[in-house]
Amino acid sequence: MDLFEYAKSKTLERESPLASRLRPETLDEVVGQEHIVGRDKLLYRAIKADKLTSVIFYGPPGTGKTTLAKVIANTTSAEFTQINATVAGKKDMEAVVKQAQENLGMYGKKTILFIDEIHRFNKGQQDYLLPFVEDGTIILIGATTENPYFEVNGALLSRSVIFQLHSLEPADIRELILRAVNDCKKGMGSYHAVIDDDALEFLADMAGGDARSALNAVELGVLTTPRSGDGKIHITLDVASECIQKRTVLYDKSGDNHYDIISAFIKSMRGSDPDAAVYYLAKMLYAGEDVKFIARRIMILASEDIGNADPQAISVAVAAAQAVERVGMPESQIILSQAVTYMACAPKSNSAVNAISAAMDSVRQVKTTVPVHLQDAHYGGHEKLGKGIGYKYAHSYPNHYVEQQYLPSEILNERFYEPGDIGYEKVQKEYLRRIRDEDR
Repeated sequence: MDLFEYAKSKTLERESPLASRLRPETLDEVVGQEHIVGRDKLLYRAIKADKLTSVIFYGPPGTGKTTLAKVIANTTSAEFTQINATVAGKKDMEAVVKQAQENLGMYGKKTILFIDEIHRFNKGQQDYLLPFVEDGTIILIGATTENPYFEVNGALLSRSVIFQLHSLEPADIRELILRAVNDCKKGMGSYHAVIDDDALEFLADMAGGDARSALNAVELGVLTTPRSGDGKIHITLDVASECIQKRTVLYDKSGDNHYDIISAFIKSMRGSDPDAAVYYLAKMLYAGEDVKFIARRIMILASEDIGNADPQAISVAVAAAQAVERVGMPESQIILSQAVTYMACAPKSNSAVNAISAAMDSVRQVKTTVPVHLQDAHYGGHEKLGKGIGYKYAHSYPNHYVEQQYLPSEILNERFYEPGDIGYEKVQKEYLRRIRDEDR
């Protein structure tokens, strides 16, 4: 490192955001994630022994993925190199690989490559790394907020140990906030700030498990709040509220959490819990989810999980979908809330799903012919072929019903639709039972 690089690094160290300055340098300084860095855990032992293999850290923002990589950098005897997949390209990786090969060949020294946002690399870029991870030229540390099983090549996954990081607990956030306020070396201690207990609790809760969010709020509060008469900067509840403003909802519309929320939303309606269903609706709306997407999911559920137990459900769902397109936000949230709570409280049935699934299976497995009396007799010459002859017009008979074969002879005794005993399906079931008994 030359003089200019040294000066640059010192400036960045001094001027970097609080969350960056406060990053731990050793494992003992790490807060939270005890399930993977507790003293008896695999990752802790591997880092301490400097015997790390390729790993992928997966978890929400602000939970310590980059922090753990920095701890490894300060602990390992291997060469540590970092790139960010949002800006790095193949040339950057080629340079890293070349240097890693030289380090290994000339000095017998391994190279650890930390790739932040590894899910941003395309398949080709990930494939390029594979042989060098395979032969040990590079020990890979990947960090991602996305589910690696969806976003990282299977070949790389099979050569890596995946560690999932969880959102930090409020107690962990509180510890970090106090460290930030009081640490004179890396934190804001030299500003002689104090934080009120209610402000501390508020920030720890509102951060939503994201340490970076809480620390950014602390830094903003300390830097923008005038000193009081006692010469200290007081971080009160009002100051804390102003600095963090609004809880950040973890909801990446293209990411893994998106599917988790949608899944919970659907399952809550299916499970007849209107409170949970409307909560997940609110979470999606708060995060800016497309209302048309939400409406489509409600329409699907209306048939898939309610069906003929309440035939009105699909009408409510379709009407809601049309209404949100015409009305727009914020009023659309009321329309969606009505539809969602209706679906959650409606009687449930998946008989329609079972019926079409069974019928599709039958179509795939059995070749059939439409009974002659049901075939079309309207086109010229068809009557001479016997088509349509013998058909009984149901409305010409009492109760608009007459016994007649409708299924093909090859599957004559199949039953595809079996209505349940809930809601309107109970009426359908009784009607079918009655007319089938009359057939005998």
